[in-house]
Formats: sequence, structure tokens, C-alpha cells
Amino acid sequence: MKKTLWARLITCYLISVVLVFVFVNTYGMALLQKKLKKDQTNLLYKEASLISASYRGTLFDHEQSPDNLASQFRSINTYLNIRVWIVNRDGQIVADSSNIDNPPNVNLNDLDPGFLNKTISENTMFESLFNEPMLSIIRRVDYNFRLRGYIVLHSPMSEIQNKAYIYMDVINICFLIIFPLLFLIFIYIYYITAKPLKHLMKAAVEYGSGNYNYKINIKGPSEYRDLAAALSFMAQEISQLDDYQKKFVANISHDFRSPLTSIKGYAEAIMDGTIPPDMQNKYLNIILFETERLNKLTSSLLELNRFDNRSAMLDIVTFDINYIIKKTAESFEGACKAKKITLNLIFSSPETYVEADMGKIQQVLYNLIDNAIKFSHNNSEIKVSTEEKGEKVFVSVKDYGIGIPKDAIKKIWDRFYKTDASRGKDKKGTGLGLSIAKEIIQAHNENINVISTEGVGSEFIFTLKKSSE
Repeated sequence: MKKTLWARLITCYLISVVLVFVFVNTYGMALLQKKLKKDQTNLLYKEASLISASYRGTLFDHEQSPDNLASQFRSINTYLNIRVWIVNRDGQIVADSSNIDNPPNVNLNDLDPGFLNKTISENTMFESLFNEPMLSIIRRVDYNFRLRGYIVLHSPMSEIQNKAYIYMDVINICFLIIFPLLFLIFIYIYYITAKPLKHLMKAAVEYGSGNYNYKINIKGPSEYRDLAAALSFMAQEISQLDDYQKKFVANISHDFRSPLTSIKGYAEAIMDGTIPPDMQNKYLNIILFETERLNKLTSSLLELNRFDNRSAMLDIVTFDINYIIKKTAESFEGACKAKKITLNLIFSSPETYVEADMGKIQQVLYNLIDNAIKFSHNNSEIKVSTEEKGEKVFVSVKDYGIGIPKDAIKKIWDRFYKTDASRGKDKKGTGLGLSIAKEIIQAHNENINVISTEGVGSEFIFTLKKSSE
């Protein structure tokens, strides 16, 4: 049998009801009887003390008639159901509030020699005097340093029991009223817990089957609404990841197929003699070019994978960013000459020291300058500058090329994205350069942004921590 939340709640409710009922009517009953017995004992002590204080001097006076004494205690017997005995020092009962005219001709020492030496006696049972067990209090009466006698008060044990039953009946009636209310509370708890859970379970099944557009509508505690929101957010992220994986596979297939097709075709042509020996060097260079392109693509993918897995460790050192910019710019001398582009380096200070991973930052600079040259016109200028502002150093790479379309600015950081739908004139491009640059800068807990106008040019700006040394 499937153990549902409803079944568990009902089981808990029934177990709670039974346990409370049993506990109250056993242990609770015992505690109640103990408390009532204590209260009755205190009442008997109080009454015995009042009698002793009021009659101590005359209680055993020979002029005091036993019948007169008994009649004076009759009200105690009537209203408090407390039987009063006046016992002389020999143990003889001389007055009984229950038998005013005919006190029992009994000597207590004959019935129980140790009775008058007690202060309290539970379940006292003198068969010739009582029909039921009694709770008895014995108070010794001394006058002028002499024992004059005893005041003995009795209260039926059944009265304590009856009071306990009355109280317990009231308690049980209260429980009979409370338990249905508790049942309604259990139903309410089920409604605010199980029903939202069913919606969440259905949503999880829908998301698991690929329906990421399934909407969760939950009305209930804020915790469930927060959980539903988190589940919806997770579904959206998975949906985006699913889309990204599909695009990733498509882009990888395209970027690998193109150079592999060229390599395979030219290699087969060389082997079967289609390409004459005097032309083979040309096509071997093309094969090397395509091989380098594949190598660059693979290296870029591995670089991004290290950042995704949080395994790319940064080697933070202090270095002069201006010097690194100069060295990086030198590697583009040939590319700049080919397009007659001028690299203009502008530094606010001769030396600007930062704290970062020098190799990774050089890679960022290389990708940004490479992009700037790629999308710049012939006979144009590219500015690379550094500026100190507070505890930050701002590095800028600005070109005056074709710029980026407005609707593409947010997409340029996506992997494999290329603004040129034809995949760009430069077949060496992988569409990963800006993604890698952003990952590296974010790994430094810094920011990188772009300002671009189509047909005017683009400026990429990133920050680095200024060295405190």
C-alpha cells in the first residue's frame, strides 16, 4: 500500500488521540487523585487546627457534655462531609459528629493500638464504625503540658475518587470537543502541504519530460511559492542549457567539418596525383593552416571548459600592464602592415602596475586586439589605452571599424557567436575569443564591457586591480 501524506497525517492524528486519551486517563488520573488527596488532607489539617485552637481549654472539660460537643461539630459533618471524633487520652471516643446522641462505645487502642500515634492514615477501615475506607487526620491535643486527648477527622476516600471522576469527565468532554477541531487542523495542514507538493511533483515530471514551459500555480505558504519559483527558474536554466547544447553541437560540427573536409580533400588529391608535385607545397600549406585552425579551436574549447569546471587556477602576480600591452601589440605587426592599420598605445603613466594573472590578461589583450584588427577598415587606427581611477586600472581597446549591430551587442559574449552571418571573411575565427576574454576577466572578479555603434567602431573596456605596492 502506498504511504501517502494523507495516510500518514491520519495515522499520526489517530495515534495522537489514543496516546493523549490513555495518558490523561491513566497518569493524568493518578496525578489528579494525588492532588485532590493532598488538598483534602490540608483541609482536614486546617479544620483540626481550628477545632483545637477554639476548644483546647474546654474540649475535655468534665462540665462539657459529649452530646453538646458533637452537636457543635455537626455542621462540619453536614457541609464538608468530614466526620469529627473527640477521643480522650485513653483512646475512648467521647463524641462523634455522625452519632450525636449515641457515640460509639469503642476504644481505638483496642482496634488499632498504633492508630492514635499517627498524624495521617489513608484507607482507614474500622468495620464496626465505617462502611468505606477513610482518609483520617489525628491531631494530639495538649493543654498545660499534658495530653488531654485527640481530635480525629475522617473524610471518605470515595469522595476524592468521585471528585477525580467528575474532573476527568469534564476533561474528556473537552477533549471530545477539541479532537474534531484538531482533525480540521490536520486537514488544513494537509491542504497547505500535500496539495502544493502535488503541483510541484507534476511540474517536476513535466520538466523531466522536456516541457520546460509548464507553469506552476501555487497558492500557499511562502516557502512553497519560493520553491516553485526556484523550480521554474531551474527549468528555464535547463531549457537554455538544452538550447545551448544544441547550438554548441551544431557550431562544433560546422567549425570542425569545414577544415577537416579541406584537409581530407587536399590530402587525397595529393595522394592520388590529382595535384601535381609542383603545386603540392601550396596545398600542404593550406592543410597546415587548417590544422592550426583546428588546434586553436580545440585549445579555446579546453580553456573555456577549465573555467566551467572552476579548475582554471589564476597565478596572481604584480606586473606592468603597459609593458604587456606593448609586447602583445608587437605580435600583430604583420597583420597591421597587411591592412595598413596603426596601433596607437596611450598610457596615463609610463608604468601602471596591476595584480592579475599575467598570462591570462595577455590572452585577453590578444583576443581583443585580434578582433579589432579583424573588423577594422584598411588604413585605419586602433587605440589601446590604460587609465588609473582609484583602486582600478581601466584598459581600453578601441577601433573605428564596422561596429556591432545594436541587436547583437548582448550576444557577442556567447560562445561561437559571430556577427557576420556568413561566418566572417576570416575563416580563422572560432567565435570563442570574446567568451574566453569575459571568463578570464570575471575569474578576476572584474568587469568587461563594450561600447559600439554600427558603422562607427567599437570600444572594449575591462578593469584590473591596481597594485598596492
